[in-house]
Amino acid sequence: MALKTQQPGATPDPHGTPGSTGVPRARKNTFSALLHRSPRLRLAGLLTAPAGWLVLVYIAALAALLITALWTVDTFTGKVSTTWTLENIIAVATDPVYQIITLRTIGIALAVTAIDVVVALPISFFIAKVATARWQKLLVVAVLMPLWASYLVKAYAWRNVLAEGGLLEWLGTPVGVTSPGYSETAVILTLSYIWLPYMILPIHAGFDRVPDSLLEASSDLGAKPWTTMRLVMLPILVPAIIAGTIFTFSLSLGDYITAQIVGGTTQMLGTVVYANVGAANNLPFASAVSLIPIVIIMVYLFVVRRTGALNNL
Repeated sequence: MALKTQQPGATPDPHGTPGSTGVPRARKNTFSALLHRSPRLRLAGLLTAPAGWLVLVYIAALAALLITALWTVDTFTGKVSTTWTLENIIAVATDPVYQIITLRTIGIALAVTAIDVVVALPISFFIAKVATARWQKLLVVAVLMPLWASYLVKAYAWRNVLAEGGLLEWLGTPVGVTSPGYSETAVILTLSYIWLPYMILPIHAGFDRVPDSLLEASSDLGAKPWTTMRLVMLPILVPAIIAGTIFTFSLSLGDYITAQIVGGTTQMLGTVVYANVGAANNLPFASAVSLIPIVIIMVYLFVVRRTGALNNL
């Protein structure tokens, strides 16, 4: 019988394969063991790519927006001049016209958010606590279906509904309801419809987290349905409602398409930005106006965070 011989200088393979050095496997095992022993290293490896992309796309874009707001437009050539000045930011902050537009935009965003909360609460409650398991799936799909349609399709559909002699006026005339036409009210109605799924989904998830035994205990103690909703469920639903308001408020605050389609002469911050980017070709001033909704959202998130409502999300 021939005996297997080992070549000089070769490292015995732990699995019995002669002549193998075993270095790649050892390095692989060492790296795996390092990852296994260090949860922070694993977390860093997972977050490095998305965090880098966030810094590149979002933070760098905001920095570029701020820098552009500090430039000016040459009145003779119409080209952007990199001369540093606070003129655009001061004009946006002190001009009464833009102050009114800012207040109007905030009012529209708050109205849309309030309407969506009022509409989403009973819908979410019915889906989570009343409907059967089969109907829950169907109703969730029904809530998601509007998201499959194009934003423009939904906005133009509401334009037809709100038009003079449109569907709303045709249905409402017998009961004395008239169409608001293309106005600020039309903008609120349209945005409330478009962003409603973003309010229903987090509130529905919040209702799912409320145990049925808690509702049964409240009923056994003699609480009426409204009392149970107000004292038992709403405190638990606060984080979910806050999550929904972040979506509806921020999306309404920066919207400009709906205001152009159904708003008539209604001016919002988004329409001012769009006008200065397009026809006016004044990118520095548009950047200065864009800083307003960014600051408002940052203040809103700071206030919400201070209340502790986001701790249980």
